[in-house]
Amino acid sequence: MSEIEREAMEYDVVIVGAGPAGLSAAIRLKQLDADLNVVVLEKGSEVGAHILSGAVLDPCGLDALIPDWKEKGAPLTVPVKDDNFFMLGEAGAMRIPNFPMPKLMSNHGNYIVSMGNVCRWMAEQAEELGVEIFPGMACSELVYGENGEVKGVVAGVFGLEADGSYGPDTEPGMELHGKYVFLSEGVRGSLAKEVIAKYDLQAGKEPQKFGLGMKEIWEIDPEKHREGSVTHTMGWPLGSNAGGGSFIYHLDNNQVYVGFVVHLNYENPHLYPYMEFQRFKHHPMVAELLKGGKRVAYGARAISEGGYQSMPKMVAPGVALLGCSVGMVNVPRIKGNHNAMLSGKAAAEAAFDAIKADRAGDELTDYEAEVREGAIGKDLKKVRNVKPLWSKYGLVASLMAGGLDMWTNSFGFSLFGTIGHGKSDAEATGEASRFEPIDYPKPDGTLSFDRLTNVSFSATNHEESQPAHLQLKDASVPISINLPKYAEPAQRYCPAGVYEVVEDEGSDARFVINFQNCVHCKTCDIKDPSQNITWVTPQGGDGPNYPNM
Repeated sequence: MSEIEREAMEYDVVIVGAGPAGLSAAIRLKQLDADLNVVVLEKGSEVGAHILSGAVLDPCGLDALIPDWKEKGAPLTVPVKDDNFFMLGEAGAMRIPNFPMPKLMSNHGNYIVSMGNVCRWMAEQAEELGVEIFPGMACSELVYGENGEVKGVVAGVFGLEADGSYGPDTEPGMELHGKYVFLSEGVRGSLAKEVIAKYDLQAGKEPQKFGLGMKEIWEIDPEKHREGSVTHTMGWPLGSNAGGGSFIYHLDNNQVYVGFVVHLNYENPHLYPYMEFQRFKHHPMVAELLKGGKRVAYGARAISEGGYQSMPKMVAPGVALLGCSVGMVNVPRIKGNHNAMLSGKAAAEAAFDAIKADRAGDELTDYEAEVREGAIGKDLKKVRNVKPLWSKYGLVASLMAGGLDMWTNSFGFSLFGTIGHGKSDAEATGEASRFEPIDYPKPDGTLSFDRLTNVSFSATNHEESQPAHLQLKDASVPISINLPKYAEPAQRYCPAGVYEVVEDEGSDARFVINFQNCVHCKTCDIKDPSQNITWVTPQGGDGPNYPNM
């Protein structure tokens, strides 16, 4: 697009993404120097619109960034009161006692929160410090300098023709240049993916691993509501088909977060993660809780699960990757927001020191050192073997071996060293002929719902005249390769019903992309066995509009 003429604006630091990592970086930069020019660009219609997380928040990140967050009115108002762990069978549940679990698994001192609302509050703190925040501004391209460094982004392109070309009504957007660019796009961000590939940042690291997290908010019978209660389950309905589990968090106002995570390294291409989630709600323990209640919101998001050994190099000339762009989720704790905040703080401090020394466009090596050697690295190193043990040996073995490994890591050593992950999640997909199809019960419309009905509860919207932001490298692959070899799993792994194989009478099968349904979870970009689907950002403001996810 070099022939397109755009205006350019100059900043000290350009931040892509108003999530916990990006906002933490912006706040810390202005705390260190009020005169720094800092801009945050957010593709959602407002800050928080695209934020989806469990979420039980460890406040250590906020403690480090804004020590007086309570006095400033941060929306952390529901402290965790009790922790419950269950192993589910189809008709029953076995409580797993808390006492043998490592101390790091305790949620004492943590809070049940809406991360969308936490980010909205953080944006207010940032703006009070003088940070410029522009929601509805999708960053579609990176801008490179003469020496190959990242020097900025292109944001605010609107009105492209359906084929992706520039037409008479296209707004070409503008370039925002910075001495440093921070990418805090969340999991599998399109710009971070480009940077990782261009500078070979994954070299020498394990492949990143992912899970698909799906979440509903329910209003339940006040008699059944237990504010501050946290429950996690494993086992049914997934069984040996896939790793994963559920969470049930009782927040305030008689609301409950009901969520389900499926690890994306499953083999059976007939697996249907969304329907596993819907089936889970019919377990007697869950059904009794939700009976008489109503679902009020739905969403889905990929989760980075590779942990310590999968984190790529985090810096390249002019650019740093923050938060889930790196992958900082502590898998057994099901927490990453605290590390995202700490990463934003660390990146800000490294950039401040560099700018003070009249540097620009180089690698912020101090940031990477702090992440790997500081609180984030220590948090992730202790649990680094839990995910690969689960993947290699199954749930029960990983509970025992992973628990033992976490205990010994608390004292600074591991019986297992560091275990590798092996294949990517796409490569883990097996051929359909090796597996039996799975017969899922039809949603009943009371506890369980079809995908398209649920997507309407995410308030997702895309301008239909724009080009599809889900791009096929080769349009023939879904029908010629993925359908006969893998039963085209895109029909099932997408939690929003974006992909269909349509077989009209008398004609060949067609692969249909309903991009208007997309909730920006990135699962297709991760799990497609042919790696033929590329997720790029649609125009700004499009996508889900989550209320208090």
